[in-house]
Amino acid sequence: MSTPWLDRYGAQRPAARALYAEAKGLIAGGVGHDMRYSPVGPIYIDHAAGSHKWDIDGNEYIDYGMGNAALLLGHAPPAVLKAIQDALGKGFHFGNDHAPMVEWARLIHDLVPAAEKIRFVNSGTEGSMLALRLARACTARNKVLRFEGHFSGWHDYVGRGAMVPFDKPVSLGIPAATLDTIVVIPADLAQLEATLQQDQEIAAIMLEPSGASWGTVPLTIEFNRELRRLATIYNVILIFDEVITGFRYSSGGYQVYSGVTPDMAIFGKIIAGGLPGGAVVGRADIMQFFDYTGEPQHDRYGRVTHQGTFNANPLSTAAGIATLRIAATGAPQQHADRLAQMCRQGMEEILEREQAAAYVYGDASIFHIYIEEYPGSGAPSRAALRTDKAAKLKGIPGRVVTALQKNLQIRGVDLLSYTGGVTSAAHTEEDIIKTLGVFQETIRTLLDEKVIGRVG
Repeated sequence: MSTPWLDRYGAQRPAARALYAEAKGLIAGGVGHDMRYSPVGPIYIDHAAGSHKWDIDGNEYIDYGMGNAALLLGHAPPAVLKAIQDALGKGFHFGNDHAPMVEWARLIHDLVPAAEKIRFVNSGTEGSMLALRLARACTARNKVLRFEGHFSGWHDYVGRGAMVPFDKPVSLGIPAATLDTIVVIPADLAQLEATLQQDQEIAAIMLEPSGASWGTVPLTIEFNRELRRLATIYNVILIFDEVITGFRYSSGGYQVYSGVTPDMAIFGKIIAGGLPGGAVVGRADIMQFFDYTGEPQHDRYGRVTHQGTFNANPLSTAAGIATLRIAATGAPQQHADRLAQMCRQGMEEILEREQAAAYVYGDASIFHIYIEEYPGSGAPSRAALRTDKAAKLKGIPGRVVTALQKNLQIRGVDLLSYTGGVTSAAHTEEDIIKTLGVFQETIRTLLDEKVIGRVG
């Protein structure tokens, strides 16, 4: 694959190309996270501040990745930096509980409706593992029900359902017996109720409440309300994966945004201020399965065990407290939401002018771009792309995703993943205006090179 923009991408990044050549000989797979892989090589970031970041070749980006959506306040916010520095001066790891951990828990308890009790973990994936263990323990059932395309970490017990084909494992190395505990269905309420009626072994329903793959295939508030009703009727634990939506959709996450309270929820990313950390929260009667009684038989066989060397470590705790104090005001979310809406509207206007077979959508501070590969489906208008069928088929060919991402990057804009991004409290109207100029140039390039199609 050789195009003028691809040549330009490589020419802008000689240090990155050299470093990637070295990394492939040292780092398994060549990258630190599967989503950082690119057939033309990753970018290597040197430093970041506010809404911008700079790579090792000196290229500057308006950042809509925001640390995989972990940075609601932007890069290196002063209040969070100071909190980390103050904590660092007292020692960066104790291996013991400490007073700020209780303050952090209190903030979460007061903000999140489902958080009657809190248990700290080190990541969203750890939270997902622990939540499922807890659900199995308190229901004495073994299965989790998941919706097609929803992602809740990379561990074995969510090892089916996140990617097409949905009935196949997402990776080598997952035991068949583990896969047998995962039930995957489309996000269809009638099929959900039929499944709950037929399968008495389902312990929990776990989903991204905003929709599959951080809202790429959106769900509605009405869907989540009915989901809550059905989970209650069939006595199944409802678990919201709020790793991305938590404290982003509102100061209390998707739960406050929607008015729907799950039985348990998983948090990561923003909850620890962008440092490693997370939490499982839930109803007190569920979370009591962590409790000790002092009776040996119970404490060995009647409770859920959980360890973790770095759970609620001092630095993540400090960053989490500083971030949640600001998030609790609602101001960061209001600012980020307003700029995301400005971005979505501006992109839509550009796509309409160019009559590109694409559209932009999203909630809160998130935007997604749906693009049809050339020559397109033949839809008579952009409005005709917005059908139920299109919404269920958000898969975009890899060459289109790569072309969009790299054309944006060579012009100084970086997305979160696939074809979407998030805004933060640090983004500015100037950032959005610049981004829209870059987006227009990129769309025209992709149309001229017949990477994407037009409508009509």
